[in-house]
Amino acid sequence: MKLIVNIDAPDLARAIEFYTRALGLQHTRTLDDDVAELTGAGTTIYLLQKAAGSMASTGMRIARDYGRHWTPVHFDLVVSDLDAAVARAIAAGARLEGSPVEWRGSRCVTFADAFGHGFCLLQFADGKSYGD
Repeated sequence: MKLIVNIDAPDLARAIEFYTRALGLQHTRTLDDDVAELTGAGTTIYLLQKAAGSMASTGMRIARDYGRHWTPVHFDLVVSDLDAAVARAIAAGARLEGSPVEWRGSRCVTFADAFGHGFCLLQFADGKSYGD
């Protein structure tokens, strides 16, 4: 089994620029002018160009909204230098949403990307992550 991550964004070029600059992901290819493939962080991430206001799925009457929103699913990126990763993300346009939080031998910082999606940068004190 392999996990891939899909992230909707209203502007594909802007999303590619943000995720490559903020998180150091590599843009490997663009498919059909509305899907970009990024690699890094041990997975493949697809950016899907979807207009604000378009339906989130068939059968649901929920429209996409790119204002800051909460979702029970988000991604965390484990980094070896949290301070450097935070500075890089902010320089690329991420919105810092609080101070680092200490949790079970880790430090975590929460952000919003340019499209309202939340993500966290996480550094473990011992250099390991859960599951290692």
